[in-house]
Amino acid sequence: MTDKLLCEQEGHVVTLTFNMPETRNALTDADLCNAIVDAMHRINRDQTVRCAIVTGAGTAFSSGGNLKHMKEKSSIFGGDAVDAKDGYRSGIQRVAKAMWECEVPLIAAVNGPAYGAGCDTTCLCDIRIASTRATFAENFVRVGLISGDGGAWLLPRQVGLSRAAEMTFTAEPVDAETACSWGLVSKVVDPDELLPEAQALAARIARNPPRQLRMAKRLLREGLNTRLDTVLELAAAYQGACHQTEDHAEAVVSLLEKRDANFTGR
Repeated sequence: MTDKLLCEQEGHVVTLTFNMPETRNALTDADLCNAIVDAMHRINRDQTVRCAIVTGAGTAFSSGGNLKHMKEKSSIFGGDAVDAKDGYRSGIQRVAKAMWECEVPLIAAVNGPAYGAGCDTTCLCDIRIASTRATFAENFVRVGLISGDGGAWLLPRQVGLSRAAEMTFTAEPVDAETACSWGLVSKVVDPDELLPEAQALAARIARNPPRQLRMAKRLLREGLNTRLDTVLELAAAYQGACHQTEDHAEAVVSLLEKRDANFTGR
């Protein structure tokens, strides 16, 4: 693990912090990209994790691509067209796939500007909470590029095609309140309340049985692109599995006994 990504676990909740404030947490750093991918894989393997929070150190969530790398034609921006394609596939696109395939609920605690790939990274999370200092911009065309990390697929699913087109074609930022009214974020809070709010939400999620949380997330993901009858078939299979778990039995008994449940993941 690199110190460019901080990883802390408290109880059943993991907090991941992009820790490159000197670059405003630019996502074109190979070490950071690799660390994010590794963290997602570890979370998937660890059944003690029930929820994760993603946030940024310093004043920004993430500035997206590093302008210095663009100017110098370094990092993923170096070489010819084929080299650049390979750089995207081995870098930020691996991050996008790993975050999208994360099995536990992901909360983005957006502490500041989320631009370009930073904006798209928030869209890879299931829930977004924003600080009043947060802004969101799909600003790729402003630097003569297009979204290389799936933003054209992600953003319309969050805000609808018309608003996604407006953000993409103007490359202009929207503030936190606008993002909330558009459905891009669930809630806007004062900066000092951001992490406590995200942690409180994560705790509310993490009190539920871990395997069922993962299956519920998978159903939501499948529902984005799959026919209803296919989702119903998968849901029936998942329900059959859920009925056999100790956590299902514990959930029913605890509700009947009006007490907190003690879930074990079995």
